[in-house]
Amino acid sequence: MPEGHSVHRIARQFDANFVGTAVEVTSPQGRFAQGAALLNGRQMLAARAVGKQMFLEFEQQHWLRVHLGIYGAWDFAGEVRVHPSIQIHGISNAQVKLGQTGEYSRADSVAVDREAEDSVTSIGAPRRTRVRMAEEDRERDDLEGFPPEPRGQVRVRLLNETVCADLRGPTACEVLTPAEVEAVLDRLGPDPANDSSPAEMQRFIERAQKKKTPIGLVLMDQSVVAGIGNIYRAEMLFRAQLNPHTPANSLDRSVFEELWRDWAHLLEIGIEVGQMMTIDGLEGDAYTRALIDRDERHWVYKFEGQPCKRCGANIVLKEMGNRKLDWCPGCQR
Repeated sequence: MPEGHSVHRIARQFDANFVGTAVEVTSPQGRFAQGAALLNGRQMLAARAVGKQMFLEFEQQHWLRVHLGIYGAWDFAGEVRVHPSIQIHGISNAQVKLGQTGEYSRADSVAVDREAEDSVTSIGAPRRTRVRMAEEDRERDDLEGFPPEPRGQVRVRLLNETVCADLRGPTACEVLTPAEVEAVLDRLGPDPANDSSPAEMQRFIERAQKKKTPIGLVLMDQSVVAGIGNIYRAEMLFRAQLNPHTPANSLDRSVFEELWRDWAHLLEIGIEVGQMMTIDGLEGDAYTRALIDRDERHWVYKFEGQPCKRCGANIVLKEMGNRKLDWCPGCQR
């Protein structure tokens, strides 16, 4: 499931490519036909992410809410502008265009994730391309024409003169009124990418400190703090040297303050770079290796049975909240 940084990147791409334009909205699959008819032809006014959910505002007080869930993903096609706040192939504030030959060159210094699990390889190539933006952003094949024919079960297609965005497999895709949007937002915890103020930190602390459940469950509770998923949970708990089974209401306020600041820090990096970089201080070749190999940018995630990079104890894998959690019993006592 995409974590908070991915959804913020997607929202910013909608901001760069669709906001301020009239959008043709269709449902090639047919399951969103009624909602598409409500939005079709309206100008998109804003794009916003809160945690793992995205909200697109249209004229006449219509909002499209999308939650990708486990299987959902967006495919972008056309002349896709890169939002100035994010990096793709080390390029920001750029536009993906079809070259004269339809081919492109990539600088040797650009690091490409070998599992294509993020947007480092997605829309920075200077050609007309198809881009998948979800937990894994992937560069796709050249397009023969624009807009491309829908592929697979496209729930909703958003189209303007230069860019096409196809949504497949979301958990939620619905048109809401402003009041209904506010009701959804009221159920979500704070998101530091939108507001990292002391007031929002206090809201997080008040919600978290009331919980008697383990901190490893609380960090995944979207009503407490928005956007943290399985990978960020494991890595944040390790960075804080917290045993995931510790009851949240037994922790000092200072622990929650540090967790909030760390989440804000990691989320900012993830939005900008497109990868969940949870090892700080990487430079030069070490940073390049981390861009290429997930194991070089994480402390414990997916390291079950292997020695901890810090203390040497074997990483343990446990199930918590119906999700697998890697943690180090040596560092996280």
